[in-house]
This record gives sequence, C-alpha cells and structure tokens, in this order.
Amino acid sequence: MIEIFKNTNYDFLGKKGLAFGLSTLLILAGVASIVYRAIDGKETTSPFNLGVDFVGGTLATIKFNSTPDVDRLRNALGTQGIETAKVTIQPVGDQIGQPPRNEVLVRLPNLVNVVRQEGQSETAAKATDDADVGKQKILAALATLNDPATAGQVDLNSLGKDQIASALASRAGLDAQRADETASRIVEYREKSRDGLIGNISEVRNLGGVDPQIGAALEQGFFTGVAAVKSVEAVSPQVGADLRNRAIFVSLLSCLGMLIYVAFRFKSWGFGIGSVVAVFHDVLVTLGFFSIMQWEINLTVIAALLTLIGYSMNDTIVIFDRIREMLRFRRRDSLERLANDAVNETLSRTVITNGLTFLTVFALVLFGGEVLKSFSWALFIGIIVGSYSTVYIASPFMLMWENWRGSKSNYIKVIASNTGAAAGATTNAATTVTSRMLAEAGVSAKQRKKGR
Repeated sequence: MIEIFKNTNYDFLGKKGLAFGLSTLLILAGVASIVYRAIDGKETTSPFNLGVDFVGGTLATIKFNSTPDVDRLRNALGTQGIETAKVTIQPVGDQIGQPPRNEVLVRLPNLVNVVRQEGQSETAAKATDDADVGKQKILAALATLNDPATAGQVDLNSLGKDQIASALASRAGLDAQRADETASRIVEYREKSRDGLIGNISEVRNLGGVDPQIGAALEQGFFTGVAAVKSVEAVSPQVGADLRNRAIFVSLLSCLGMLIYVAFRFKSWGFGIGSVVAVFHDVLVTLGFFSIMQWEINLTVIAALLTLIGYSMNDTIVIFDRIREMLRFRRRDSLERLANDAVNETLSRTVITNGLTFLTVFALVLFGGEVLKSFSWALFIGIIVGSYSTVYIASPFMLMWENWRGSKSNYIKVIASNTGAAAGATTNAATTVTSRMLAEAGVSAKQRKKGR
C-alpha cells in the first residue's frame, strides 16, 4: 500500500480532552437548535425540515419558458385555497456551462384530510381525499399564469399523450391512429428535445411527423403554456408517518447489529461500545447541522446516514483490528499506547481512502444540484466527522470502558485478598494490557518454562 506518512508518532489520544470538548460543543449546538425551534410556537418552524417523504404533501418540479416569477407563482397557488405561508418555492440553480434551467421546486403542505379515530395510530388513519390533490391544484394555478386569450384552447405542455390525442381527434379531425401517432411525436419532442416545455406552437407545426394540413387547427385550438410540471411526488400523511417510523427503526437496528457484531468479533464489549458511540456521534452531529441549516431531510438523507454508519464503522474496525494484532506481541505497553500507535500505523490508509471519498462527495456538493443537495451535504459532513470520530471518539471510549472494567475487576480482587500487592496490581492493570485482554486476543498469558 502507498504510504504517505512513514514512522509517524503523533499523540492523537493525548488530545482526546480537546476533541471531547469540540464534539460536545457541536452536539449542544444541534440540540439548542432543535429545542429552540420546537418551542418557538410558529407553525412554519420545526426542529427538522422534514420532506414530504415523512410528513406528507406534494413536491413538484416546475419548468418555465423564462425566468420564474416566484411571487406571482405563490399568489397563483394562493388562489387555489393553499396557505401561501406554508408553501416553499425554491429556484433550481443553474449548472456551470449550461443554459438557464428556469425551474423551481414547489413544496406544498399536506392537503389530504385524514379522519383519525380515538386510540387509532397515525398510520392507520383514513384519508378522505386523494393524495394527488396537490398536483391538481398546482396545474390549476399554472393555468392562471397563461394568456387569458388562450382560454378554451388545449395546452400542449400540460397534457399527456392520450389527452393530446383525444384533443387532436376532436379539434383537428384526425382519425384515432393518426391522432395517436401525432400525439406521440409531440410528446417525444417535448420531453427529449425541449426538456419538458415547448416554446411556441410554431415549433409543433414545423415538427417532422406532424401533418402540415393540421397547422391551422393547431393555431386555433392549441397553445403552449408558460410553465409545465416536470415531476411531482405526492405522499399521504399515513405513508409519511410509516416511512418516518421505519427510518428510525432501521437506523437504530443497524447500530444495535453493529454493536453485537463488533463485541463478538473482538470478544470485548469495550470495542463494540467505542464503535457504536462514534457512530451515534456522527449521526447526532450531522443531524445537528441539518437542524441549524434547515436542510430538507428525506429518504435520500436516511440512505446517506446509513451509508455513513457503515463507512465510519469500517474505519473504526481497521484501527481496532490493528490494536488486537499488537496485543499479541506488545504485552508490556499500555492499551492507550497501542491504540495511539494503531492510529499512526493506519494513518496513510485513512487519509488515502477518506480523502478520495471526500473528493467524490465534494463534487456532488458542487454539481449535484438541488435534487441531491440534502444527500450530498449529509455525506460531506458525515465523511469529515466520521474520520474525526474514528480517531478521537471510538478509541478513547474503548479505552475508558476497558480501563473501568479492568479497574473494577482488580478492585474486587483487592477486597478479597486485602493485600498491598494486589492493590499495586490494581493500579498497573488499569493502564496496561491485562491477562484478560491477552486471552480475548487469543494469546496465552502463562509464562514459558526455562529452556524451552
């Protein structure tokens, strides 16, 4: 393996007190944000900006033929009976070297009425409306943005193939087969060549595969709207609550499974507890940033957090495995010394692996766009915090557990023997490799006979 650092001897664990202080500060900042937003009392604020995946609602991507007027769109949504204070409209950023996208992300609150009986869980409640009601209101709001002179005409930007084919058959006098072929050609051009939005009706008239004889019918009975819905996600509140509960359960279950695995693999609960504490630390710090910055938490963020749990655990196991190897031939060194040397010996591997991953995630942050914003930021923060916690959180907590357990075990022996020699062994066992640690590492602690 390539070694960037050779014969390093940095005292990483000597700085564990400073690291604990930094971690405590980051976690408390996140907790303060959560508490403040929880008791703020405003309906528009919450501890976390949960996406429609968890709270229900509608999330749509809308494309305009020019720079979007956010205020006008918000007012149009208000005319459909939607509380504009609960509507989130976010322009989609343009990519470097690409033409303006003229797109916005629109997030509507839950518009589905749910009947919840006494004692009934949130996931078992019955909805009285279709979950698609948000999409219908968005389409109705966009229709009000079009030129009033187009009233009664068919919008080629807002309809699907079957609806366009039906309109061509009734307004342009085409038979069913020709109407279906023409509609297919229009939709194909709209989605593949125009990114979901046709600029004007003349584009359709000059389009290959469209009969020139229906040009007059297209001019009179059809038009191209100023905006179109590119994609839409609608989630009912029952499904959102179920997804939220499952996400919490899966995250906790994964941590429990890793705790048991590491404890079994290294035959010590100290290693398992150290690794799981580091994982919880990474998740808490990342969620704290999401609360402070109010980035949206959706299913992709949960996927990122689960990825970070596995990634951080893998880094921790590499160091712990090196400690176990050292236990076999460095019996007189303290466990803290072994842990510090293990971090130094794996430093090149950590920098190379985590550095390459960091560069990949950094590219996602820069060029991923709004759709991947939450996912990329979760990975970005998690990679940094995970690399830090592997050294300054996992190993120190493992040492604290092992020293406490060793001290407790030897203290009992002191009480039983009530001898000064046993008391001296207690002090030494708290900081050096004990016979129990050697046995767990598969090394015999018995002294060899002379001459062998």
